[in-house]
Amino acid sequence: EVSCEDAAVYFEFNSDELTDEAKQDLKEASECMSDAEGQIVLEGHTDERGTTRYNLSLGQRRAESVKRLLVGKGLSPNRMRSVSYGEERPAESGSNEASWSKNRRVEVKLVTQ
Repeated sequence: EVSCEDAAVYFEFNSDELTDEAKQDLKEASECMSDAEGQIVLEGHTDERGTTRYNLSLGQRRAESVKRLLVGKGLSPNRMRSVSYGEERPAESGSNEASWSKNRRVEVKLVTQ
């Protein structure tokens, strides 16, 4: 049985565009997950700035950006589920760029049952 680490990729402020670093991290994650069983959950997150509605939408767009890249790497879209938590589940608390940059992310999780 293949065991894959959960991965997180980070985004610029107000963006759903994958950085070069994020693309590289996702390449590594996709290689492991292509050999593993289970569903892939893409959890979109934002920092605290913006309205709840806007942040939920941005988190979803971020998760969909990750999904498009993973599908392009050969993973089946039927294995993936995108969910947005917006600003509701911060990785770090704090109202400064150091915290915000950690909260603008998509977490890629392999779920096996």
